[in-house]
Amino acid sequence: MANKEPLSIKMRVIHRYLGFFLAGVMAMYAISGIVLIFRNNDTFKQEIKIEQTVAAELSGPALGQAIKFKNLKFTRTEGDMDYFDDGSYNRATGEVTYSKKELPFVLDKLTHLHKATTKDPLYFLNIFFGLSLLFFVISAFWMYMPGGKILRKGLLFTAGGIILILIMLFV
Repeated sequence: MANKEPLSIKMRVIHRYLGFFLAGVMAMYAISGIVLIFRNNDTFKQEIKIEQTVAAELSGPALGQAIKFKNLKFTRTEGDMDYFDDGSYNRATGEVTYSKKELPFVLDKLTHLHKATTKDPLYFLNIFFGLSLLFFVISAFWMYMPGGKILRKGLLFTAGGIILILIMLFV
């Protein structure tokens, strides 16, 4: 026997339970998205002091590669000591001391999940989440009766949101 439930009821049910299921994921993306807005400054970052030994007599670019600093350049040299922004390097012993600013552990994990690529083992979960959000967008139009006052008002708000996105994209 065929299920005679209208499509609008099915959409509401799926929308509701998928929303409950993904509530934590949506909160995670909201938080990590806000943190990523500030990735070019140190708003949420903590300073970490690092001391390590690398090969002796390295040039600036070679030292940068060894400690994973892009475009490392020495700012001054005094005897065996080379200084660079946020640190120093002893050419004779290979000892390097520098400070690095990183997000706290949990925020770092959240932002890496937010920026997942196909090289990350769980990237397919990001695809599932993106498709789920797209379903939320589409299913929202089945939540109210066609031709009803609430749907007409909702379509006006949708048009306003689309105009806002266009302004943000082209300004």
